[in-house]
Amino acid sequence: MAIPPPDRNTPPRTPAGPRINEQIRISPIRLIGVQGEQLGIVETRKALEMAYEAGLDLVEVDAHARPPVCKIMDYGKYKYAQSKKTQHKTHQPKLKEIRVRPKTGEHDIETKINQARKILEHNDKVQINVLFRGREMQHIEEGERVMKQVLEALQNDARIEVPPRLEGKRITATLAPKPASGKGSAAKQPPAPSATVPAKPATGTPASNKQPASPNATPPKTSSAASEQQVTS
Repeated sequence: MAIPPPDRNTPPRTPAGPRINEQIRISPIRLIGVQGEQLGIVETRKALEMAYEAGLDLVEVDAHARPPVCKIMDYGKYKYAQSKKTQHKTHQPKLKEIRVRPKTGEHDIETKINQARKILEHNDKVQINVLFRGREMQHIEEGERVMKQVLEALQNDARIEVPPRLEGKRITATLAPKPASGKGSAAKQPPAPSATVPAKPATGTPASNKQPASPNATPPKTSSAASEQQVTS
């Protein structure tokens, strides 16, 4: 079979990464030093010698500029930093499904609950499906019991995004992970007591309920000056 000739209209393949060292053919270039200092427009050969003397690489950081901008750096560390930036992209939550049956045993239900908990820990959503087959539709309350058991077990790990509902031959509910601030102590601690304490009603004894004085009680002593005044009067 004859090999077809190459398509000359196909654009040239771009390199996977920036050009480094001898791959930089354009001269002169605008050079940036190791500490980020601007070294101005330099011949490419001279820039390569400066990079080799420092034990580093000459990396093209802006190929569209004229002249192109290059920097003296450690290319290995540069690639590692770029890969870390790619890995720390915003996580897009996925919807994953957990299936149970009305007659699923307790041990299997616990296994499904643990699976759902691990999915929620990865900030993904969980769809709980209780599936009915044949005559099991005559005992929907069994499926509702299983659904309630799963939701109660995950109430500290997730919030109910779509409440349980019957769809054909299954009961379905969707759970989403709780925000970071909603987990832990804020969800488990009892509510803080009120800062103001309500006033208690007066408990004093009314005057009519006061006990009479004992006949044997000694009268209060009067001062000597008062007694002399009574005698002279």
